[in-house]
Amino acid sequence: MMTHAAAIVAALILDRLIGDPRNWPHPVKWFGSLIAFLDKKWNKGSRQFEKGIAMLVVVLLVTGICSVSLVSIASRIPPFLAILIEAIMIWASIAPRSLKEAGMDVYNPLAAGDRQEARRKLSWIVGRDTEKLDESEITRGAVETVAENTSDGVIAPLFWAMIGGGPAALLYRAVNTCDSMVGYRNEQYDQFGKSSARLDDIVNFIPARLTALLLILAANKPSAIRCYAWGIVRRDAKKHPSPNSGWCEAAVAGLLQIELGGLNTYKGVVSDRARMGDPIHPRQAEHIIEAAKLMERATYLFVLLFLAGVIIYEFAVTWSEPFPFI
Repeated sequence: MMTHAAAIVAALILDRLIGDPRNWPHPVKWFGSLIAFLDKKWNKGSRQFEKGIAMLVVVLLVTGICSVSLVSIASRIPPFLAILIEAIMIWASIAPRSLKEAGMDVYNPLAAGDRQEARRKLSWIVGRDTEKLDESEITRGAVETVAENTSDGVIAPLFWAMIGGGPAALLYRAVNTCDSMVGYRNEQYDQFGKSSARLDDIVNFIPARLTALLLILAANKPSAIRCYAWGIVRRDAKKHPSPNSGWCEAAVAGLLQIELGGLNTYKGVVSDRARMGDPIHPRQAEHIIEAAKLMERATYLFVLLFLAGVIIYEFAVTWSEPFPFI
Protein backbone atom coordinates (compact mmCIF):
# COMPACT_ATOMS: atom_id res chain seq x y z
CA MET A 1 0.00 0.00 0.00
CA MET A 2 2.85 2.38 0.74
CA THR A 3 4.18 1.81 -2.79
CA HIS A 4 0.78 2.62 -4.30
CA ALA A 5 0.51 5.71 -2.09
CA ALA A 6 3.93 7.00 -3.10
CA ALA A 7 3.20 6.31 -6.78
CA ILE A 8 -0.14 8.14 -6.60
CA VAL A 9 1.42 11.22 -5.00
CA ALA A 10 4.19 11.19 -7.61
CA ALA A 11 1.61 10.82 -10.40
CA LEU A 12 -0.31 13.86 -9.17
CA ILE A 13 2.92 15.87 -9.00
CA LEU A 14 3.76 14.84 -12.57
CA ASP A 15 0.29 15.83 -13.72
CA ARG A 16 0.57 19.16 -11.93
CA LEU A 17 3.97 19.93 -13.46
CA ILE A 18 3.61 18.46 -16.95
CA GLY A 19 -0.06 17.73 -17.55
CA ASP A 20 -0.81 15.68 -20.65
CA PRO A 21 1.57 16.73 -23.46
CA ARG A 22 -0.24 16.18 -26.75
CA ASN A 23 2.83 15.09 -28.72
CA TRP A 24 4.01 12.50 -26.20
CA PRO A 25 3.16 8.81 -26.60
CA HIS A 26 0.15 8.00 -24.45
CA PRO A 27 -1.51 4.67 -23.55
CA VAL A 28 -4.95 6.05 -24.40
CA LYS A 29 -3.77 6.62 -27.97
CA TRP A 30 -2.55 3.02 -28.08
CA PHE A 31 -5.87 1.79 -26.70
CA GLY A 32 -7.66 3.87 -29.30
CA SER A 33 -5.59 2.47 -32.16
CA LEU A 34 -6.23 -1.13 -31.07
CA ILE A 35 -9.95 -0.52 -30.53
CA ALA A 36 -10.27 1.20 -33.92
CA PHE A 37 -8.49 -1.72 -35.61
CA LEU A 38 -10.72 -4.34 -33.98
CA ASP A 39 -13.82 -2.22 -34.61
CA LYS A 40 -13.01 -2.11 -38.33
CA LYS A 41 -12.28 -5.83 -38.50
CA TRP A 42 -15.08 -7.24 -36.32
CA ASN A 43 -17.96 -4.77 -36.20
CA LYS A 44 -19.78 -6.20 -39.19
CA GLY A 45 -21.91 -9.18 -40.12
CA SER A 46 -23.67 -11.29 -37.51
CA ARG A 47 -22.98 -11.98 -33.82
CA GLN A 48 -21.89 -8.40 -33.18
CA PHE A 49 -22.54 -8.65 -29.43
CA GLU A 50 -20.16 -11.61 -29.11
CA LYS A 51 -17.59 -9.84 -31.28
CA GLY A 52 -17.88 -6.78 -29.03
CA ILE A 53 -17.12 -8.94 -26.01
CA ALA A 54 -14.12 -10.41 -27.83
CA MET A 55 -12.86 -6.91 -28.64
CA LEU A 56 -13.17 -5.87 -25.00
CA VAL A 57 -11.38 -9.01 -23.80
CA VAL A 58 -8.51 -8.51 -26.25
CA VAL A 59 -8.02 -4.88 -25.21
CA LEU A 60 -8.06 -5.77 -21.51
CA LEU A 61 -5.73 -8.74 -21.97
CA VAL A 62 -3.19 -6.69 -23.88
CA THR A 63 -3.39 -3.89 -21.32
CA GLY A 64 -3.22 -6.25 -18.35
CA ILE A 65 -0.34 -8.35 -19.66
CA CYS A 66 1.75 -5.33 -20.64
CA SER A 67 1.14 -3.38 -17.42
CA VAL A 68 1.58 -6.32 -15.04
CA SER A 69 4.75 -7.38 -16.87
CA LEU A 70 6.11 -3.86 -16.56
CA VAL A 71 5.40 -3.79 -12.81
CA SER A 72 6.96 -7.24 -12.43
CA ILE A 73 10.13 -6.08 -14.15
CA ALA A 74 10.12 -2.88 -12.09
CA SER A 75 10.03 -4.92 -8.86
CA ARG A 76 13.57 -6.11 -9.62
CA ILE A 77 15.09 -2.65 -9.86
CA PRO A 78 15.74 -0.06 -7.11
CA PRO A 79 12.52 0.89 -5.25
CA PHE A 80 12.70 4.54 -6.32
CA LEU A 81 12.66 3.62 -10.00
CA ALA A 82 9.89 1.05 -9.44
CA ILE A 83 7.73 3.71 -7.80
CA LEU A 84 8.49 6.12 -10.64
CA ILE A 85 7.43 3.57 -13.28
CA GLU A 86 4.15 2.90 -11.48
CA ALA A 87 3.66 6.64 -11.03
CA ILE A 88 4.02 7.15 -14.78
CA MET A 89 1.36 4.48 -15.38
CA ILE A 90 -1.04 6.23 -12.99
CA TRP A 91 -0.15 9.64 -14.41
CA ALA A 92 -1.14 8.36 -17.85
CA SER A 93 -4.57 7.37 -16.53
CA ILE A 94 -5.53 10.65 -14.81
CA ALA A 95 -6.19 14.10 -16.22
CA PRO A 96 -6.94 16.76 -13.57
CA ARG A 97 -4.71 19.40 -15.15
CA SER A 98 -6.02 18.72 -18.66
CA LEU A 99 -9.59 18.86 -17.39
CA LYS A 100 -8.98 22.21 -15.71
CA GLU A 101 -7.25 23.56 -18.82
CA ALA A 102 -10.15 22.43 -21.01
CA GLY A 103 -12.52 24.40 -18.80
CA MET A 104 -10.25 27.44 -18.80
CA ASP A 105 -9.94 27.30 -22.59
CA VAL A 106 -13.69 27.93 -22.70
CA TYR A 107 -13.75 30.38 -19.79
CA ASN A 108 -11.04 32.77 -21.02
CA PRO A 109 -12.67 33.81 -24.33
CA LEU A 110 -16.13 33.71 -22.75
CA ALA A 111 -15.07 36.08 -19.96
CA ALA A 112 -13.47 38.33 -22.58
CA GLY A 113 -16.73 38.52 -24.51
CA ASP A 114 -15.55 36.38 -27.44
CA ARG A 115 -18.44 33.95 -27.60
CA GLN A 116 -17.48 32.63 -31.01
CA GLU A 117 -14.10 31.46 -29.74
CA ALA A 118 -15.70 30.08 -26.58
CA ARG A 119 -18.14 28.07 -28.71
CA ARG A 120 -15.24 26.75 -30.78
CA LYS A 121 -13.28 25.66 -27.71
CA LEU A 122 -16.40 24.09 -26.20
CA SER A 123 -16.91 22.04 -29.37
CA TRP A 124 -13.56 20.36 -28.64
CA ILE A 125 -14.84 18.81 -25.42
CA VAL A 126 -18.57 18.17 -26.02
CA GLY A 127 -20.51 16.33 -28.70
CA ARG A 128 -23.40 18.79 -28.93
CA ASP A 129 -23.78 21.53 -31.52
CA THR A 130 -22.28 24.75 -30.17
CA GLU A 131 -22.71 27.28 -33.00
CA LYS A 132 -25.72 29.12 -31.50
CA LEU A 133 -25.11 28.80 -27.76
CA ASP A 134 -25.28 31.87 -25.53
CA GLU A 135 -23.14 32.46 -22.41
CA SER A 136 -25.47 30.46 -20.18
CA GLU A 137 -25.44 27.42 -22.46
CA ILE A 138 -21.69 27.62 -23.10
CA THR A 139 -21.18 27.68 -19.35
CA ARG A 140 -23.49 24.72 -18.91
CA GLY A 141 -21.57 22.65 -21.44
CA ALA A 142 -18.22 23.38 -19.79
CA VAL A 143 -19.47 22.82 -16.23
CA GLU A 144 -21.15 19.53 -17.18
CA THR A 145 -17.92 18.34 -18.81
CA VAL A 146 -15.81 19.20 -15.77
CA ALA A 147 -18.35 17.65 -13.39
CA GLU A 148 -18.72 14.36 -15.28
CA ASN A 149 -14.99 13.97 -15.89
CA THR A 150 -14.13 14.64 -12.26
CA SER A 151 -15.08 11.02 -11.79
CA ASP A 152 -14.08 9.49 -15.15
CA GLY A 153 -10.83 11.38 -15.55
CA VAL A 154 -9.63 11.78 -11.97
CA ILE A 155 -11.32 10.05 -9.04
CA ALA A 156 -12.15 6.73 -10.76
CA PRO A 157 -8.60 6.01 -12.03
CA LEU A 158 -7.21 7.06 -8.64
CA PHE A 159 -9.73 4.78 -6.91
CA TRP A 160 -8.57 1.80 -8.96
CA ALA A 161 -4.92 2.79 -8.56
CA MET A 162 -5.39 2.70 -4.79
CA ILE A 163 -6.70 -0.85 -5.10
CA GLY A 164 -4.38 -2.31 -7.73
CA GLY A 165 -1.71 0.25 -8.53
CA GLY A 166 -0.70 1.23 -12.04
CA PRO A 167 -2.10 -1.86 -13.81
CA ALA A 168 -5.56 -1.35 -12.31
CA ALA A 169 -5.54 2.33 -13.28
CA LEU A 170 -4.61 1.49 -16.87
CA LEU A 171 -7.20 -1.28 -17.05
CA TYR A 172 -9.81 1.22 -15.93
CA ARG A 173 -8.65 3.66 -18.59
CA ALA A 174 -8.84 0.89 -21.21
CA VAL A 175 -12.46 0.14 -20.27
CA ASN A 176 -13.31 3.84 -20.31
CA THR A 177 -11.71 4.26 -23.74
CA CYS A 178 -13.66 1.29 -25.12
CA ASP A 179 -16.88 2.86 -23.88
CA SER A 180 -16.04 6.29 -25.29
CA MET A 181 -15.28 4.82 -28.73
CA VAL A 182 -17.93 2.12 -29.19
CA GLY A 183 -20.37 2.40 -26.28
CA TYR A 184 -23.07 4.21 -28.21
CA ARG A 185 -26.76 3.41 -28.52
CA ASN A 186 -27.06 3.62 -32.28
CA GLU A 187 -27.37 1.22 -35.17
CA GLN A 188 -23.62 0.84 -35.63
CA TYR A 189 -22.67 0.15 -32.01
CA ASP A 190 -25.85 -0.93 -30.20
CA GLN A 191 -24.70 -4.56 -30.06
CA PHE A 192 -20.95 -4.31 -30.66
CA GLY A 193 -20.44 -1.71 -27.92
CA LYS A 194 -22.95 -2.99 -25.39
CA SER A 195 -20.46 -4.99 -23.30
CA SER A 196 -18.03 -2.04 -23.17
CA ALA A 197 -20.80 0.29 -22.02
CA ARG A 198 -22.00 -2.13 -19.35
CA LEU A 199 -18.53 -2.79 -17.98
CA ASP A 200 -17.84 0.96 -17.88
CA ASP A 201 -21.03 1.40 -15.85
CA ILE A 202 -19.83 -1.27 -13.42
CA VAL A 203 -16.29 0.03 -12.88
CA ASN A 204 -17.62 3.57 -12.39
CA PHE A 205 -20.47 2.65 -10.03
CA ILE A 206 -18.59 3.21 -6.76
CA PRO A 207 -16.25 6.01 -7.98
CA ALA A 208 -19.14 8.14 -9.29
CA ARG A 209 -20.98 8.04 -5.97
CA LEU A 210 -17.75 8.54 -4.08
CA THR A 211 -16.98 11.55 -6.27
CA ALA A 212 -20.31 13.17 -5.46
CA LEU A 213 -19.61 12.76 -1.74
CA LEU A 214 -16.05 14.10 -2.09
CA LEU A 215 -17.22 17.13 -4.07
CA ILE A 216 -19.66 18.04 -1.31
CA LEU A 217 -17.27 17.35 1.58
CA ALA A 218 -14.39 19.23 -0.03
CA ALA A 219 -16.40 22.25 -1.17
CA ASN A 220 -15.53 25.56 0.45
CA LYS A 221 -19.20 26.22 1.08
CA PRO A 222 -21.38 26.76 4.17
CA SER A 223 -22.80 23.59 5.66
CA ALA A 224 -26.30 24.64 4.62
CA ILE A 225 -25.29 24.67 0.94
CA ARG A 226 -23.52 21.33 1.26
CA CYS A 227 -26.62 19.80 2.82
CA TYR A 228 -28.69 21.34 0.05
CA ALA A 229 -26.32 19.85 -2.56
CA TRP A 230 -26.67 16.39 -1.03
CA GLY A 231 -30.43 16.78 -1.28
CA ILE A 232 -30.05 17.65 -4.96
CA VAL A 233 -27.93 14.53 -5.50
CA ARG A 234 -30.55 12.34 -3.86
CA ARG A 235 -33.32 14.00 -5.86
CA ASP A 236 -31.75 14.35 -9.31
CA ALA A 237 -28.83 11.93 -9.77
CA LYS A 238 -31.02 9.08 -11.02
CA LYS A 239 -32.67 11.30 -13.65
CA HIS A 240 -29.55 11.20 -15.83
CA PRO A 241 -29.56 8.65 -18.69
CA SER A 242 -26.21 7.38 -17.39
CA PRO A 243 -26.37 5.44 -14.09
CA ASN A 244 -23.22 7.25 -12.93
CA SER A 245 -22.80 10.68 -14.55
CA GLY A 246 -25.81 12.17 -12.79
CA TRP A 247 -24.17 11.87 -9.38
CA CYS A 248 -21.32 14.22 -10.24
CA GLU A 249 -23.44 16.68 -12.23
CA ALA A 250 -26.10 16.84 -9.52
CA ALA A 251 -23.46 17.46 -6.83
CA VAL A 252 -21.88 20.33 -8.80
CA ALA A 253 -25.28 21.78 -9.69
CA GLY A 254 -26.27 21.77 -6.03
CA LEU A 255 -23.02 23.31 -4.82
CA LEU A 256 -23.11 26.07 -7.44
CA GLN A 257 -26.88 26.46 -7.04
CA ILE A 258 -27.42 26.39 -10.79
CA GLU A 259 -29.40 24.17 -13.13
CA LEU A 260 -27.61 21.71 -15.42
CA GLY A 261 -29.18 19.60 -18.15
CA GLY A 262 -31.74 20.82 -20.65
CA LEU A 263 -31.98 20.95 -24.42
CA ASN A 264 -28.95 19.82 -26.42
CA THR A 265 -28.68 19.59 -30.21
CA TYR A 266 -26.64 16.86 -31.88
CA LYS A 267 -26.17 17.38 -35.64
CA GLY A 268 -29.47 19.23 -35.71
CA VAL A 269 -31.38 16.67 -33.63
CA VAL A 270 -32.73 18.06 -30.36
CA SER A 271 -32.32 16.01 -27.19
CA ASP A 272 -33.94 16.95 -23.87
CA ARG A 273 -31.63 16.04 -20.99
CA ALA A 274 -32.97 15.73 -17.46
CA ARG A 275 -32.51 18.85 -15.33
CA MET A 276 -30.09 18.73 -12.40
CA GLY A 277 -30.32 21.26 -9.60
CA ASP A 278 -32.40 24.43 -9.26
CA PRO A 279 -31.83 27.71 -11.18
CA ILE A 280 -31.18 29.75 -8.04
CA HIS A 281 -28.37 31.63 -9.79
CA PRO A 282 -28.12 32.34 -13.53
CA ARG A 283 -25.29 30.43 -15.18
CA GLN A 284 -22.26 32.59 -15.97
CA ALA A 285 -18.62 32.12 -16.95
CA GLU A 286 -17.31 32.19 -13.36
CA HIS A 287 -19.13 28.93 -12.66
CA ILE A 288 -16.59 27.16 -14.91
CA ILE A 289 -13.78 28.25 -12.59
CA GLU A 290 -15.79 27.18 -9.56
CA ALA A 291 -16.41 23.73 -11.07
CA ALA A 292 -12.67 23.30 -11.72
CA LYS A 293 -11.89 24.29 -8.12
CA LEU A 294 -14.41 21.75 -6.84
CA MET A 295 -12.67 19.07 -8.92
CA GLU A 296 -9.25 19.97 -7.51
CA ARG A 297 -10.45 20.08 -3.90
CA ALA A 298 -12.21 16.71 -4.25
CA THR A 299 -9.04 15.19 -5.71
CA TYR A 300 -6.82 16.44 -2.90
CA LEU A 301 -9.29 15.34 -0.23
CA PHE A 302 -9.48 11.85 -1.73
CA VAL A 303 -5.71 11.45 -1.79
CA LEU A 304 -5.31 12.87 1.73
CA LEU A 305 -7.90 10.44 3.09
CA PHE A 306 -6.15 7.56 1.35
CA LEU A 307 -2.74 8.59 2.73
CA ALA A 308 -4.22 8.89 6.21
CA GLY A 309 -5.70 5.41 5.87
CA VAL A 310 -2.37 3.98 4.71
CA ILE A 311 -0.50 5.57 7.63
CA ILE A 312 -3.07 4.29 10.15
CA TYR A 313 -2.91 0.82 8.61
CA GLU A 314 0.90 0.74 8.72
CA PHE A 315 0.93 1.86 12.36
CA ALA A 316 -1.68 -0.77 13.24
CA VAL A 317 0.36 -3.50 11.57
CA THR A 318 3.55 -2.33 13.31
CA TRP A 319 1.95 -2.19 16.77
CA SER A 320 0.30 -5.59 16.31
CA GLU A 321 3.65 -7.29 15.77
CA PRO A 322 5.16 -8.84 18.93
CA PHE A 323 8.16 -7.09 20.44
CA PRO A 324 11.39 -9.02 19.78
CA PHE A 325 12.22 -9.27 23.51
CA ILE A 326 8.88 -10.87 24.46
